[in-house]
Amino acid sequence: MASYHLIVLALLITLSSIKPTNSLEFSVTNTAVNTAGGIRFDLEIRTSTTEDTLKTGTDFIFKIFQQFNDTDRKTVHHIRLFIDANYDAISYTSGTDIFIAANHIATFSGDLRNEVAGILYQQLAHVWQWTGNGSAPAGLIEGVAEFVRLKSGFVCREWAAAGDGDRWDEGGGGVTARFLEYLEGLGSGFVAELNGKMRNGYSEDYFVELMAVTADELWAEYKA
Repeated sequence: MASYHLIVLALLITLSSIKPTNSLEFSVTNTAVNTAGGIRFDLEIRTSTTEDTLKTGTDFIFKIFQQFNDTDRKTVHHIRLFIDANYDAISYTSGTDIFIAANHIATFSGDLRNEVAGILYQQLAHVWQWTGNGSAPAGLIEGVAEFVRLKSGFVCREWAAAGDGDRWDEGGGGVTARFLEYLEGLGSGFVAELNGKMRNGYSEDYFVELMAVTADELWAEYKA
């Protein structure tokens, strides 16, 4: 019996030493430490807090996209955030690298913590979302990412109000995000299902398959 327990113990030790193949790391690098934005980031946001936001944001996105298993997700091992002094817009994502402009941090007036958190949730969505292998409309891709930010509660104060906009795939500025929120209200899990369908391609028929009518018809109902 003693030898049996020793074998079990040895097996447990072995299993505990195996790292999962999809182990995920987060890192934050302030490359703008000598700029106003870099200094403000270190004082008001801090690296450790930002790493925690990257972790909680990723978990949040898994729930929004209903990506509960590794097979549902992209294979990602390391997500890196850079506070960038050489970028003049607000933020962007390239692969698994996220960039936030130091100038935006320096000049933003309002709750900087909420603003940075909102940016991180939105850009993390770009890391994890499916894009139809690049064939989905850019406005829809941005709209899904903004939908994640909308549901996180860290909403951009300049976004359009519900019902605003000219096209369902208008994208930035919250237009498509609020349209997707409306569709989510009609059928809970809609965004997760749409995102899942875009894993290998894209077709506007996905809206018909999920909601029984076209995206344009849904948009007309939303605007009405």
